[in-house]
Amino acid sequence: MRKKLLLILFLVTGMVLNAQTEKDSIPSNWNNSGNFSFLLNQSSYSNWVAGGDNNFGGNVMLNYNFNYTKEKWTWSTRVNAAYGVSKNADEATKKTDDKIEINSVLGYKAGGNWSYSFFANAKTQFTVGYEDYNADPRVEISNFLSPGYFSFGPGMLWKKSDNLYLNLSPATSRLTVVDDEQSGSFGVEEGENIFYQLGFNANFYYKFTIMENITAENNLVLYTDYLDEPKNVILNYELNVVMKINKYLSTNVNLQIIADDNASSRIQSKEVFGLGVNVAL
Repeated sequence: MRKKLLLILFLVTGMVLNAQTEKDSIPSNWNNSGNFSFLLNQSSYSNWVAGGDNNFGGNVMLNYNFNYTKEKWTWSTRVNAAYGVSKNADEATKKTDDKIEINSVLGYKAGGNWSYSFFANAKTQFTVGYEDYNADPRVEISNFLSPGYFSFGPGMLWKKSDNLYLNLSPATSRLTVVDDEQSGSFGVEEGENIFYQLGFNANFYYKFTIMENITAENNLVLYTDYLDEPKNVILNYELNVVMKINKYLSTNVNLQIIADDNASSRIQSKEVFGLGVNVAL
């Protein structure tokens, strides 16, 4: 697991350096920006009468926005990737975060702040996930592209700026793919590898400055399936707050809430908080 974290850190760092190198050569039609963070946390105890377990953890996060504008055309693409691990005393190393998501919206001016649009979204994870990391043998419950979620469809885009927009797509195709190991999970029927849905998708994005050196990025996605139980709305909300201390250090808070009956009957939540290296791209 540590080797995988180092490999992912190496790849992401390469992406960051490449983005910084090419930034000045990007044509003026493009307005790109992003944030790279590397968070570490560690606790160590020796003869500590109050008790406590030694632990170590780390998270790598990359958020990058590509925004293109030319005449009546707009194109916004957001890349969000994260990976984290923790090691507690004699227990096995566990994942604390693992995701890759790409969201892209193409718009053609219709009038005012409205545009005709087409969006595409893809999300999955980097590495295998286990039900219990300390079990022997371990039971695999997820992997790269298992599940993999792919959504796309036409709609209408209301866009005030690159930091504030709402996309409504009433004819969204949503594909959930799994490998043979996860067949029968995530809404996919036993013996199958693909689950198709057709429904309504709404995506609201808002990034703003709370006060000097503190920014908050909100992304809310709602989806309902016309073909099966349309009252069960899939919700995915993510909040990312960056509090800059100086040019390279910041405190980061990432909160994600998911309600998806196909994945779990319970509401999923994840919170990552840490102090670490932060590079604005």
